Amino acid sequence: MKLSDFDFDLPEDRIALRPARPRDSARLLYIPAEGPFGDLGVLDLPSLLQPGDLLVFNDTRVLPAALSGIRPARDEGGQDVTVLVNLHQRSGPDGWRAFVKPGKRLRQGDVIRFGAFEAQLESKSESGDVILRFGLSGQELDAAIEAAGAPPLPPYIASKRGVDVADEADYQTIFADPEKTESVAAPTAGLHFTEGLMEALRARGVAMTKVTLHVGAGTFLPVKTENVSEHKMHSEWCEISDSAAAAINAAKARGKRVVPVGTTALRTLESLAEGYGVRAGTMDTDIFITPGYEFRVTDALMTNFHLPKSTLFMLVSALAGLDRMQAAYAHAIARNYRFFSYGDACLIEKA
Repeated sequence: MKLSDFDFDLPEDRIALRPARPRDSARLLYIPAEGPFGDLGVLDLPSLLQPGDLLVFNDTRVLPAALSGIRPARDEGGQDVTVLVNLHQRSGPDGWRAFVKPGKRLRQGDVIRFGAFEAQLESKSESGDVILRFGLSGQELDAAIEAAGAPPLPPYIASKRGVDVADEADYQTIFADPEKTESVAAPTAGLHFTEGLMEALRARGVAMTKVTLHVGAGTFLPVKTENVSEHKMHSEWCEISDSAAAAINAAKARGKRVVPVGTTALRTLESLAEGYGVRAGTMDTDIFITPGYEFRVTDALMTNFHLPKSTLFMLVSALAGLDRMQAAYAHAIARNYRFFSYGDACLIEKA
């Protein structure tokens, strides 16, 4: 497989900079295993599912991981430097891996002040990120970041507009668990759900459960190798509880469909797949799903529209077939669907 196989032309104006309001008013492209595509809305989701089908949500919560700090002047007559920090992976109770700008003006040992707290730059890596060691630890550090940080909007939004107060609610799902605040990107398919839609799904007899995957910034890293098999996937922590595993395995045993909401939920299911279902547990997963992959748990997927040449477009192409997904995306672009994190959704049935 070549990286160019997963490319497509996307007009700039198809990138959504704000979500649909209300959330469940977004459009939904139905991509059945065969036959014509359906131009529907998210509110049509209950009619596309059968009683007993199981929706699987990711209940991670997004950390306000975008911080702005100051690196004080190193010597008299020097200048302070404003530093933009995006935390992306916890490295201990007082440490985080982070992307920083301007990285070239920082060196090992520098202190960055974020108002009431500070961090020291412990090391820089060849991959371009740094390790920051904070003066606070554990829950104290979490609370300080929560107070000082902003939602870490994806680059394709943040490069076009500033973060504002609306994003604090817009970039969290209604399933987000305050005890699971470690993601640095939202599981965006879940952003379409409202209490009203949940009630309609329950009335339809659709079952629901939750798993956890803490989304890392690696989700935005581009694939740089033309030979897709040479790409090294980023690692993310995930968990399936005993109760979630029981619900998933019961649905499979009854012959009902298991439908993850979002690629993060799907990657969790497939990472912890066992036999004809899943096992409860935790792991760091770097599963890389491309065409040819044999899905063990997933029967369909609700997800947003993904970037060209991304690992996530490769994943949906594995589920439905590359030609089918290229045709579906061409259909969506021609009909003005909105793309990426704040965009519209699709329901994809496994081929």
